[in-house]
Amino acid sequence: MSVYDGIIQGLNEAIAFNEGKGKARTKTISVEPVPDFEASEIKNIRSELGLTQMLFAKLMGVSVKTVEAWEAGRNMPDGPARRILAMFRFDPLLPQKLNIVAK
Repeated sequence: MSVYDGIIQGLNEAIAFNEGKGKARTKTISVEPVPDFEASEIKNIRSELGLTQMLFAKLMGVSVKTVEAWEAGRNMPDGPARRILAMFRFDPLLPQKLNIVAK
């Protein structure tokens, strides 16, 4: 099936659904909630990655002051940063696997 044919098929399915003649395709997935982190957990994740605060800040896309504040417990990471921290906690080699960090 060509891209054009796929688009036309999708549009026809949408029109049929809108007119009450078709069923929507659904897929059920579950997403784990975004975890919270204690200051010590953030420092442990950074240590597991073998990074200084400066390199960890570059990896996370934040300032060194932000990392310092996280590790001191003055501030907490927001949702996207917490999701990334969870991914790094699950797999400390992830930055290398994704070619974000070269060691």
